[in-house]
Amino acid sequence: MSKPNPIELQKYLSGVDYPAKRADLVRAAEKNGADPDTLDVVRRLPDRTYEGPSGVSKEIGG
Repeated sequence: MSKPNPIELQKYLSGVDYPAKRADLVRAAEKNGADPDTLDVVRRLPDRTYEGPSGVSKEIGG
């Protein structure tokens, strides 16, 4: 599975109020029409609180 483009990822996560939990990120991605691969990546994030978009990108980027 490929990693989503960071710019596209943040577009799908727009509207999230940080700090945010994984469930908040998944809801935003679903609401914003994320493609199935991106949704899968977001759903596989560790279940913790993310302080901001850079934390999400860092987690996904490795």
